[in-house]
Amino acid sequence: MSQIVLGIETSCDETSVAIYDGVNVLSHITHSQIANHQSFGGVLPELASRLHIEYITRVIEEALDKATLSLEDIDAFAVTRGPGLMGSLHIGLLAAKTLAFIYDKPLVCVHHLAAHIEAGHFVKPLQYPYLSLLVSGGHTELIEVSGINTYVIIGKTRDDAVGESYDKVARMLDIGYPGGPTLDRLASLGQPIYPLPTPLKHEGLDFSYSGLKTHVFHLIESLKEKEPSFKVENVAASFQKVAIDILFEKALKAFYLKPYHHLVIGGGVSANSYLRKKAMMLCESLSIDIVIPPLWACTDNGAMIALLGHKLWLQGIHSPLDVGADPQWSIENL
Repeated sequence: MSQIVLGIETSCDETSVAIYDGVNVLSHITHSQIANHQSFGGVLPELASRLHIEYITRVIEEALDKATLSLEDIDAFAVTRGPGLMGSLHIGLLAAKTLAFIYDKPLVCVHHLAAHIEAGHFVKPLQYPYLSLLVSGGHTELIEVSGINTYVIIGKTRDDAVGESYDKVARMLDIGYPGGPTLDRLASLGQPIYPLPTPLKHEGLDFSYSGLKTHVFHLIESLKEKEPSFKVENVAASFQKVAIDILFEKALKAFYLKPYHHLVIGGGVSANSYLRKKAMMLCESLSIDIVIPPLWACTDNGAMIALLGHKLWLQGIHSPLDVGADPQWSIENL
């Protein structure tokens, strides 16, 4: 008999619920708030919390209907505890705790970033240890994964995350929010003709995007003066090439310093088309097993919460009902 976990993700501006039986995702429903935040140029935390309250019950009901299950059929409730926006986390956690209490089922708190990493299991079974390249709006890290809930950060950004830099460059180019997908699309239409410096190229495994962002700003200002009709696509392509290439340079350096079974890429930026093409090229040319979740599992989603929650629950790991949200929860302190 399969053991069924309902996963809830509300760490930022996605209200997402999925039901997973250990093999298959039985349902996966996500309500995105992007349209509600576009006029602000970013996520407004108070608005995000209010919208989670409005949609959480509806999304849970839709997930159950799609899976043709009732709450009585759920064996455990998994939920994102952190990191993320405090108000958003609180809504999802409160919903999961309430359901766990009413139906007397285990509550499993999941680390948001660990779930992004473990989403590689949707592609294939992963063998430990493996190296994870975590790339998102708030995080750019190289993480050694030696088992469930066993993560060690071996490289991280010293300032901006790669996804954050995408959004900031998008604002410089005035191409709207969210900037990442639009900038990626524009870059695919341009050529990387503008030379930009590679940050921390020869300095260990850490990353930096603040300096690159500053160089792009000066490039754009210079082009506005000298070449008012410059192609935005070429600026986007020049930025993207440097921003993504350095991720793989550092990841490959770490990969060759120590043997790993896989290089697993996770987080919202892993949906980037140039990143995925680059990964495929390296996988073929260097015979490295690079694993990237399917596009639907790259952004914040309840399925990755249900998957990791299922693994934790099978190992007897669950949480008390008085647990609180932790917006600063460290992946090295699970």
